[in-house]
Parts: sequence; C-alpha cells; structure tokens
Amino acid sequence: MERVQPQIDPYARDDGRLGVSLVSLSEIVLPCLQAADVGSVAEVGAYAGDLTELLLDAGFRVTAIDPSPQDELEALVDGRPDLELLRMTSLEALDRIELPDAVILDGDHNHYTVSEELRRIRERAGGGPLPLLLLHDVCWPHGRRDDYFAPELIPADHRQPTVEWSAIHPDEAGLTRKGMPYQWPAALEGGPRNGVLTAVEDFLAQSAGLRLAVVPAFFGLGVIWDSSAPWSDSLAELLEPWDRNPLLARLEANRVRHLAEARFLVVRSEFEAEREGRVDDLLTKLLGSRIFALAERLSRLRKGGRPAFSKDELRRALSS
Repeated sequence: MERVQPQIDPYARDDGRLGVSLVSLSEIVLPCLQAADVGSVAEVGAYAGDLTELLLDAGFRVTAIDPSPQDELEALVDGRPDLELLRMTSLEALDRIELPDAVILDGDHNHYTVSEELRRIRERAGGGPLPLLLLHDVCWPHGRRDDYFAPELIPADHRQPTVEWSAIHPDEAGLTRKGMPYQWPAALEGGPRNGVLTAVEDFLAQSAGLRLAVVPAFFGLGVIWDSSAPWSDSLAELLEPWDRNPLLARLEANRVRHLAEARFLVVRSEFEAEREGRVDDLLTKLLGSRIFALAERLSRLRKGGRPAFSKDELRRALSS
C-alpha cells in the first residue's frame, strides 16, 4: 500500500500549544508504522481524533478506543469504513479486538494501566510476535509519575498516593504550588510501580527479544518492537538518530520547564479574573440593595453627614 505524509498543523486543536497530542510527533510516528509495514492500528486514548484522522488520511485502518470520545472523534466515524470506534476502556477493548499490526497506547498514564495493557497484548499474541507498540508520555511528566483519570478504577494496592488538583514541576519530585495542574497526580515522582516508562521497563524485563527506543520530545515517544521481525533493522535505523538523543532531551527539558511555569501563570490569571468577577457581581448587587442604602444613611447620621462608604465609591470601584 502506498503511504502518504499528510500535511498537518499540530496546533490546529491545541490552543495552548502544549503539544499533548501524538500528532506533534507525526514525522516519526508515520514513518515507524510504514517501516513496519503496518496496515491496521489500534489507538488507545483517541480522545478528539487528532491522531486518528491523521492515521486515516495516511491510509491505515484504525480501531479508536476511548471511553469518553469527544464530538470531533464521533463525527469522524460517519462514512469511514476504515474506522471503528470502541467506547470503552483500553483494558476492556484489548480483550476483545483482533490484534492489529500496531498498537498506540496514549490513554490513562499510570503504571498499572500501561502494565495491564502491555500484558494483555502479550497474552493476545499467544507467544507469537508482538504488534509494533508506540507509547506516548514516556518522559516528563508521566514517565516516572502516575496520573489517574479515575483513581477508583485502579486497585488500591497499585495506586500511588495522590492529592486532588495539585501542580507538578520538572524541578520538583513532590507537589508544588507553581506548576502544571493535574486532577489526580501521584504525590511523588519516581520509585517502583510509578509512571509509564517504569511500566515499559518492567515489561521489557519480563520479555525476551524486544527492543525499545525513546524519542525525548513532546512528552516522549516510546517504540517497542520484536527484534526478530523482518523489518526490525529498518525500524532501528530509522529511530537511531532520535533514540535518547541528548540534544532533544535538553530541548524537551527546557520546553516543559517553561511550559509548567507558563501554565501556572495562566491558571493564576484565570483564578484572579474569576475572583474579580465575583467581587464585581457582589458590589453590583450591593448597589441595588435596600440594605446598603439603609446602611449608607445610618453611616451619614453617625459621621455627621459624611458616610463611611457610599454608592458613588462603589461605582468608581466597579468602573476602575
């Protein structure tokens, strides 16, 4: 099958220009799939369908897996016989689908979920070659720190301690006030059974004949493949310049540091704007209230005609 390299804008649906979608790594993802002679792809964590649409345009058959698909992904399904959408968790779906040529894992970014996804894929392979595996978020913030969409779905003995709506920063192993906000991040980075890359390494330690490449850009792309595959050397040659490239790693470290600090400023600005709006609403209600008018008159009597507060002062505060 002849493959194409679609022309895309990776930030078309990324207003914050965070680079959270694997679309940002399309110049590596698509050649990897092509080098491995992939025809069918299962995409875990399809969300709004940014990567899904790219894969379809490049000629791949796609099974998109997401328990909460966004409207943009739902709209892709109509009239696309090359796309199947499974509205379920990855662990449910991977037990049901026919094993494809490649699996992209970009769903719940924690050690338990990724470990279970990899275990199910290995079991479904039945001792034969594994599909080509591509995993997002093998670098900061989720490479060595769990994050949970729904902590209650993770067995308690596999779940890291968390603090709801906390911020994390690449320079801090713990939680911080100034950083990237997440709803359910692990309270500490590092240690056993913590993070996507840790899950990958634990899987490789129990699996013979597999190779791993890590592209340290846009939160990190991990590629796992069977060294006995006929296309193994071609894929290795393709990935060799990118694999753990120290220049890329420094660029990514600098990017996420600035990103964490910028997101803190954005969130703080939004909070302050919301707080100012609440104050303005309260002052507006006070201006029209009979109780405020009575309090102003009483203040005039006590202050000899000069009130401690007045409607004119409130109006000036609201207009400033």
